[in-house]
Amino acid sequence: MSGRAKLTLFAALATLLTSWSLNALVDSQAWLLQAVLLLAVQSAVGAGARRVPLARTLTVAAQVLTSLLLLAFLYAGKGESHGDGPLAYLVTDFGALFGQGVRDVGEFAIPAPLTDGIKLLLVSGVLLIGLLVDTLAVTLRTAAAAGLPLLALYSVASGLAGGGGASWFAFLLAGCGYLMLLLSEGRDRLAQWGRVFGAAPRRGAADSGLANGAGGQATAPVKFGRRIGAVTLGLALAVPAVLPSLGGGLLGGTQDAEDSGGGGVGGTISAVNPLVSLQSNLNAQDNRVVLKYRTNSPQQADQYLRILALDEFNGVKWEASGRALVDVPEKLPEPPGLRAPVSRSAVEVTTSISAADYYTQRYLPMPYPATSVDIGGKWRFEPAGRTLVGDQLGRDKFQNVQGAEYTVRSLLLKPTAQQLQNAPKPDPAVQEEYTKLPDNLPPVVADTARQVTQGAKDDYTRAVKLQDYFAVNGGFRYNTRTASGTGPQAVARFLADKEGFCVHFAFSMAAMSRSLGIPARVAVGFTPGEKQSDGNVNVSMRDAHAWPELYFEGVGWTRFEPTPRSGINIPEYSRAQTPATQPSAPAPLPSQSVAQPSTGPSATPECPPNLKKLGECGAAAPAQNTGGGGGPSVTSVLGWAALAVTVLGLPLLPMLWRTRLRARRLATGDVLTAWRELGDTAWDAGVLPDEALSPRRAASRIVELGRLDEEPAAAVHRVAGAVERALYAPPGAEVSYPELADDVLLARTGLLTSVDRLPRLRALLLPRSAARVSWAISARRSAIAAAVSTRLTTARLRLPRLPLRGRG
Repeated sequence: MSGRAKLTLFAALATLLTSWSLNALVDSQAWLLQAVLLLAVQSAVGAGARRVPLARTLTVAAQVLTSLLLLAFLYAGKGESHGDGPLAYLVTDFGALFGQGVRDVGEFAIPAPLTDGIKLLLVSGVLLIGLLVDTLAVTLRTAAAAGLPLLALYSVASGLAGGGGASWFAFLLAGCGYLMLLLSEGRDRLAQWGRVFGAAPRRGAADSGLANGAGGQATAPVKFGRRIGAVTLGLALAVPAVLPSLGGGLLGGTQDAEDSGGGGVGGTISAVNPLVSLQSNLNAQDNRVVLKYRTNSPQQADQYLRILALDEFNGVKWEASGRALVDVPEKLPEPPGLRAPVSRSAVEVTTSISAADYYTQRYLPMPYPATSVDIGGKWRFEPAGRTLVGDQLGRDKFQNVQGAEYTVRSLLLKPTAQQLQNAPKPDPAVQEEYTKLPDNLPPVVADTARQVTQGAKDDYTRAVKLQDYFAVNGGFRYNTRTASGTGPQAVARFLADKEGFCVHFAFSMAAMSRSLGIPARVAVGFTPGEKQSDGNVNVSMRDAHAWPELYFEGVGWTRFEPTPRSGINIPEYSRAQTPATQPSAPAPLPSQSVAQPSTGPSATPECPPNLKKLGECGAAAPAQNTGGGGGPSVTSVLGWAALAVTVLGLPLLPMLWRTRLRARRLATGDVLTAWRELGDTAWDAGVLPDEALSPRRAASRIVELGRLDEEPAAAVHRVAGAVERALYAPPGAEVSYPELADDVLLARTGLLTSVDRLPRLRALLLPRSAARVSWAISARRSAIAAAVSTRLTTARLRLPRLPLRGRG
């Protein structure tokens, strides 16, 4: 096996060993065999193209085209598209499955089920990395640079998988594959120099000549390289385990995103944004139960389980501001802002909650406002948000709610609309802190808030009007597929598009409330869940929710519901405009319709607004469905068509380059440039250039070897005569003539006509003169290298020489 063939083999092997790290992302390894087979075909195509040989660009193009065709034929027909014809079979269905894979990645938790879409993403990703490694290591002969795509593949897989006990093994495989690739390239380079000079062979062993000889003993450079690789790989595995400060590095286990900002004892809650996973929970296909609870609350529909409050809007996102943590008191302090008579009418309820073993939230879900919590483990309390957060248990390990069973006592507040309407002005400190808005907030937010609340004389009425604007009469649609941007521009875009999910509604109402001077923040947690026949209530992933909390003096932080989602409970105190004939109690199972929001029947056009507020009607009308019958969009078809045209157009690049160069040369009217074009045209037709000949002799050679007829031959001689005049005529003499370009084109037609069909196609599609591009790049690279070497040598000579001690 040749050195380049071995290098191809080790490049594919390095890619496959690194791809092992992707196994942690899915629950099945069935995709790996398919990736092995396709990568073997892709590498074989590259090896065959280099053996022909083809130009480097054509080699890569052949590999890309082969890989795309194999993927299309393997996966076409498995997507959601229902088009007809070969284009739909090879492109449209393939694109639909790719899009489905992207959606599956966003919906499933790791390890995800191996759907056809995810399998397509994994296999195509491995092929892409394999193509980059093969191009860098074999085609361009820079195996060291091939480590970059390998590192990218391992980093993505390790980052998504979150480390784990098997991460060191995946790293070991990836490192060994890369070292073998480097060793293979080194042996190939040494073989090109002939005999390797190193240590003498052992007694009794045959002289090896190259890296391995007949005796099978490796020479000193190869053995030394192996030792360096083994020691380096061992250090990379051992050092992070020995040094605690490196525990969170490449091989260390990672915490959840929600765990990354916590502190230890006496620490603070740092900027945590749990909304990263909220949208994934709402879109999850495996709607798992994460919490179960039993309560004696007379209004189970108001039993929201709150995780934490996001109270800081910094212009980029809403997040929890950094606040000091304290020990959890036996009885929690009074809720901020709660006063008589609301406090006297409050009812204390008891809720017993159990969390699933796979629910690793660090913040404790509980009703608001809690008065006491009975739970085991190490927990800390944040008074402003009334949040319990898991304390640090060890290095990179924190207390979480996984599998916990705990009891929470909380207050069921029953403020009336009149109490909220007559609430006095809030405390100045609360007013100042919770009405802050970023300077870059678009003016449309405040303008819309003033327009919606026009005519309202108190903060409560303004809050209800904002809630009704989003939930009832503003024309907003509930859609969990909308991107969850949280910056100020995202709020303005949401007000314009009028489509989103609870994050958009909560953030927008909170921002608009602050613009009106109403203290506001955003709470994150779960809706009450679904009551079971045994009296327990199940809270699933799709019950994840975000809602705004507005502050009213005498009541405290008060929940509002702007999200027009079926099953969402509108608080009783925010129904001031609801007619008395409408029911005042919510449905007993508020989240039953939430479990499947996309399949429930939508509201009829006659559904009154007050029933929408109670969650009895769907928010989106059937006319809003823009799915297009499930077929691919025009943008998708055009995109895949453009990709197909690009792939099929790659082999035409040399011809297009040659055509452009010919037109540019002939447009100058310069005789020597036209002569160069004529020589390249003859070269493309099979007449090799000979720079040692005179113009007249070179013209005769072109006419003779090109078997030109009388007219093309005369054209060649006219061009050659003009070249002689340009070379030997006195300065200022006219050497060009108007028919110069026509003569070159006439000669080109004669040269192409005189050859057979296959040589003519090669002259058009794969012109030999395209080698000048490679020559030019090589010359440019050599010039740059020489210039850099000269500058380095000059700089080194200018450095002062250091005295040598002990010399002599």
